[in-house]
Amino acid sequence: MFAIYKREFLSYFRNPTGYVAIALFSFISGVFFISMLMNGALNMSSEINSMRSFFIIIVPIVTMGLFSEDRKRGTEVIYYANPITMFDVVLGKFLAAMSLIFVMFINVFIHMIVTLAFGGVVTSGDWGVTIVFFFLAALFVAMGCLASAMTDSQLISAILCFVFLLIVSLISTLASFANTGISTLLTNILGNTEQANSIGEGLANAINWLDPFAKTQNFRFGVFGVAPLFFCISIAVFFLYLTFRILEKKRWSQN
Repeated sequence: MFAIYKREFLSYFRNPTGYVAIALFSFISGVFFISMLMNGALNMSSEINSMRSFFIIIVPIVTMGLFSEDRKRGTEVIYYANPITMFDVVLGKFLAAMSLIFVMFINVFIHMIVTLAFGGVVTSGDWGVTIVFFFLAALFVAMGCLASAMTDSQLISAILCFVFLLIVSLISTLASFANTGISTLLTNILGNTEQANSIGEGLANAINWLDPFAKTQNFRFGVFGVAPLFFCISIAVFFLYLTFRILEKKRWSQN
């Protein structure tokens, strides 16, 4: 697994992908930090929360070539022909992508040091959103791994990952639409507004339960909990398992 991890991590710096991702992240976080510095209101939680909104752009860049590039070049046959498990391949590539995310985040750690140097305070809430940042990153990178394993085109992989992350980002909006739509439909069918609203709210709550942003929002206030982090890891493991199954199916089809 370490060989896969090392090869994949170093590959980010053999082509523009790693540099583009780091430069984009640094530029966006730098804009947020400088604007807060000029306004005299340093708040690292706000910066980190703002950066989470750009997962939808950064994660597809980081993950689009993880598996699709091997399929395009035909180098995935190396994995099938060697005594290595697909689990090692998936985990190695996943950890390589997460390592790049960590390298990108060093920029934010520098901002924390500058904040302390200017007499600011890094609160428990700031560390809370930092923890959440990496758990959400793990969840979204796992989605990106699945998208990359589904195609041999980096562009299609990036688009699929973008769609996955967009759906996750819009869960609360989708829940609201579902509540309104189902309530209106059932009111017309059943003629009972109270019962229809109850069913609509139940459906909306079920959809909102899947929202990782809502589950982890209390961390910015210094309120820590294991359940939201376990939720993120569980969903990430689920997507990594789907990626493993896709690769394993291809492996046996090659034999």
